[in-house]
Amino acid sequence: MKRLTAEFLGTFGLVFAGTGAIVINNVTGGTVTHVGIALTFGLVVLAMIYTFGDISGAHINPAVTIGFWVARRMPFRDVPPYIASQLLGAIAASGSLRLLFPQSKLLGATLPSGSEMQSFALEVILTFILMLTILSVSTGAKEKGITAGIAIGAVIGLEALFAGPISGASMNPARSLAPALAAGHFDHLWVYLLAPIIGACAAIPACCCVRESECCRATKPEQSL
Repeated sequence: MKRLTAEFLGTFGLVFAGTGAIVINNVTGGTVTHVGIALTFGLVVLAMIYTFGDISGAHINPAVTIGFWVARRMPFRDVPPYIASQLLGAIAASGSLRLLFPQSKLLGATLPSGSEMQSFALEVILTFILMLTILSVSTGAKEKGITAGIAIGAVIGLEALFAGPISGASMNPARSLAPALAAGHFDHLWVYLLAPIIGACAAIPACCCVRESECCRATKPEQSL
């Protein structure tokens, strides 16, 4: 229960701060800026890893949880509860933003600025890079403070900086589903539910090619990050 609570709180923090930055940027006429939004996503992930990494692994992303299962880092019995906690945390965050900013129409929902396939391909590649980084630095909970937090937060911030204007740089089904539910805006949602999972799973064989058995080995779920 502590691990599930950590996933709930971690995903709440991610969605509340990240999509909250988008909402506040919109309602204040761009004071946060695109750079500020990207930094917010990177920094909040870094903070959540520091806070909950030794408890649940701080996945805070259903695609990452599925990736760890495919990589045999956690048993399947833990996957549904983890994903349910992440979705509930994200929905609670978007619900809170709906109450705070009822004038916001999208609540930070991810939308492609070009074609769906362009954003789909971008989201697959972005999540592939993110998961590859996570697998490479997640050697145990004791290393979460220095290695994993900085590396993963930096990758998320970097990808949001350059890809955010095109695809939204979601890389996280929970982060996209929650504002879509709160805003009632489901256009293009399939892109952000499917592409991150494909990208995360594709990172497993790539990691195994360069790290041999280190990427795919049985470990406790709380040792993921």
